Amino acid sequence: MKIIELTEVSKAYGESTVVNGIDLEVNAGEIFGFIGPNGAGKSTSISMMSAQLDPTRGTIKIDGELITNKNDTIKNKIGIVPQDIALYDTLSAYDNLDFFASLYGMKKKEKKEKINWILDMVGLQDRSKELIHTFSGGMKRRINIAAALLHDPKIIFMDEPTVGIDPQSRNSIYELIKVLKDMGKTVVYTTHYMEEVQSMCDRVAIIDKGVIIKRGTVSELVAEIYDGLLEIKLKEPCPEAILNELKEIDGVMNMQNNQATELSIVIKDPQQIISKIMSLLNENDQVIENIQLLPSNLETLFLYLTGKKLRD
Repeated sequence: MKIIELTEVSKAYGESTVVNGIDLEVNAGEIFGFIGPNGAGKSTSISMMSAQLDPTRGTIKIDGELITNKNDTIKNKIGIVPQDIALYDTLSAYDNLDFFASLYGMKKKEKKEKINWILDMVGLQDRSKELIHTFSGGMKRRINIAAALLHDPKIIFMDEPTVGIDPQSRNSIYELIKVLKDMGKTVVYTTHYMEEVQSMCDRVAIIDKGVIIKRGTVSELVAEIYDGLLEIKLKEPCPEAILNELKEIDGVMNMQNNQATELSIVIKDPQQIISKIMSLLNENDQVIENIQLLPSNLETLFLYLTGKKLRD
């Protein structure tokens, strides 16, 4: 069942189009990875999906209902975990959650029960009376997540929830996300750590320059890089005729060349294919300055598709 649907959604600021006609579907109960390099339109898309920003064009449905930033019914179905910590340092963890619960109109008894349950869920019940400014970065992140869960939303948007924290806290958040999935929640997850996407997400969409350039399950996407990506830096531009010969080698599945001096070649059976590629280049007096084989994983596909590392 689709719980988020975007149809031809665009966002423009004056003459600048940040998101350009994207279509996207997120299924209920899945962990959906939404990734892209900085400036790709990812944050703008998330803001529109979470009713913080109106699209310039197109429609967005949440749980079958058209979204507007004035629609409280939809907002009650959404929890937002921002990248920046949104807590009051001079209040305790409990008092922070009590404040946010009041914004949802919860009554005193309901608030107390829900806050204690949430604190236990994020593993911080024993620190509930301590002031937020005494917490580590990872603990603040967990309280930040707790605040987004108080009203029991169907969908949780998490914008880089593990940035800048220690490995133990990161693992705690991983476990929490798995619990949310077991509860039937839908999580839309953005991160600069590709291993998180590959290990946790059911499906992924990659956005670049305002356009979704690839989507699918993690296994489907990784399969597109076959047995790895061979990157070759040449001293001089490679002639078109030689580039065409490279493309014809059996086991060369795809190839890009930037100014004909940087070759990115998706290959099968590296042991056989690399020697054939090297032989062809050497026979045609092409001087290789650098060569490396990148593994078959989501980060390598991302690099191949966008020409950038995720943190760029």
